[in-house]
Amino acid sequence: MQSYFRLSASSRLRRPLSIFGLPEQYQKAAEKDVFDHLDQAIVAYFRAEAHEELPAVLSVANIYDAMEYSLMAGGKRIRPLLTLEVCRMCGGDVAQALPFACAVEMIHTYSLIHDDLPCMDDDDLRRGKPTNHKIYGEATAVLAGDALLTAAFETALEQSSGVPSDRVVAAAACLAHAAGARGMVGGQSLDMAAEGRAVTRRARRRVFPAWLKSCS
Repeated sequence: MQSYFRLSASSRLRRPLSIFGLPEQYQKAAEKDVFDHLDQAIVAYFRAEAHEELPAVLSVANIYDAMEYSLMAGGKRIRPLLTLEVCRMCGGDVAQALPFACAVEMIHTYSLIHDDLPCMDDDDLRRGKPTNHKIYGEATAVLAGDALLTAAFETALEQSSGVPSDRVVAAAACLAHAAGARGMVGGQSLDMAAEGRAVTRRARRRVFPAWLKSCS
């Protein structure tokens, strides 16, 4: 795996990744190039771990199938794309940000799996396909989401190379704050609490500045 991320420092990734200012005829080609590279990186990490020898007790479990089902379900990859773009805009090495970009996508995917559960939004379809719990059952869907959240931090912390350890830890802490009760989960909780009643703008705005402050 480490060799893959070293290879990611190719000229292909070192090209400017900004697609927002491109003429329309070039934008789709640029998007496909970056998205393909992100998919390759996600698969390289995920399948390397999934194909490691599992304890005998897990050999009959389909947890990795459930994780991969949602992770590779054809998302837009806009969040990892933005991660790489911000890195480029700040003068960083985009290849070094790739593990964190993959981690962001894993966290996003876990949130979608849980959001679709009957106890939350109770959705049967996601991106035109049956939702995770419709294929694997509710219990496995919950565990697949949990495992993707954990895999995100494994990826960010284990696969980051060439970056000072204190910066990796600081970035991981920022990601944890953004994904937790002061960020994404807090927003989901507010959404659930708002069912059937109005929520003030002040209440909505209080959820998100907290994690931004913690990352400053």
